[in-house]
Amino acid sequence: MSDKFKALRVFDEQGTVRSALAELSPDEVGGGEVVIRNAYSGVNYKDALAATGAGRIMKRFPLVGGVDVAGTVESSADPRFKPGDPVLVTGYGFGVEHDGGYAACSRVPADWVVPLPKGLGPFQAMAIGTAGFTAALSILRMEHNGLTPGSGPVIVTGATGGVGSLAVDMLAGRGYEVVALSGKEDKADYLHELGAARVLSRHGLEMGEKPLEKSQWAGAVDAVGGKTLAWLTRTMQYQGVIAACGLAGGVELDTTVMPFILRGVSLLGIDSVQCPMAQRLEVWRRLGGDLSPRHIEEIVCRVVSLEELPAMFGDFLAGKVTGRIVVDLSR
Repeated sequence: MSDKFKALRVFDEQGTVRSALAELSPDEVGGGEVVIRNAYSGVNYKDALAATGAGRIMKRFPLVGGVDVAGTVESSADPRFKPGDPVLVTGYGFGVEHDGGYAACSRVPADWVVPLPKGLGPFQAMAIGTAGFTAALSILRMEHNGLTPGSGPVIVTGATGGVGSLAVDMLAGRGYEVVALSGKEDKADYLHELGAARVLSRHGLEMGEKPLEKSQWAGAVDAVGGKTLAWLTRTMQYQGVIAACGLAGGVELDTTVMPFILRGVSLLGIDSVQCPMAQRLEVWRRLGGDLSPRHIEEIVCRVVSLEELPAMFGDFLAGKVTGRIVVDLSR
């Protein structure tokens, strides 16, 4: 690929972060052994924070945004990959300190590249994206710590977001009784369609103040953090397990040791960025198999072009997005 191509680049101009379309060549995007002709990317909360400066995510400027991408190998100096191979990239420094996926072409280290798993095309892979990878990693970690469908109900917080929507779908598909917690009361039908057995409203939720409240949940996928995560620690069943994977509700955690030493609660930190490659490959293999989302069409709320992409970031930060937004890099 020698021609110029479109990319969404993020700039820091005297402390003001903004994004704008640019024309780049393959030699101007990152570095590494593998050049990928990109097909689709996704929009994640992290992308919105990075592209607007609402969070100090990016470690250098200017930088092409986008923390995930799927496409085909254009060229490779690494024998593990050859032209035409379908691949994807998520995590590591992609879109944070290395040019990311909001471009028609990416150049990345071979050690970051994941072969596209059987059962997934590039659109499906980015409909899942970093959000779905995080949800699936949460489920695998919880099951490794003993959670089964027979353990009891599993609650998913921030349930209408990307991570939450996909977690509800995957857990229900595996036979769990899923309880969805959301502040969007008008999305109850959507959550039931994904497989939620019950939908709770975040508004007016009685969280209590005791170190231990009524035990309710065998498992929890928490994409919110803050007060919601503290409440979860107090309401887990004996030997319940929490997968903490988000911070939309804050980074502070005000709790006590009592849930952990009296109920044996486990709090698992879920990191999709530096996840080891062996585990990364297993998660994507499962996403192409038994964890493949059943309601992709319902979960993908919009497919946008690079030109339309900047308008999406504000909606993300304002909590106006349900499910996933996919970026079509051919448009």
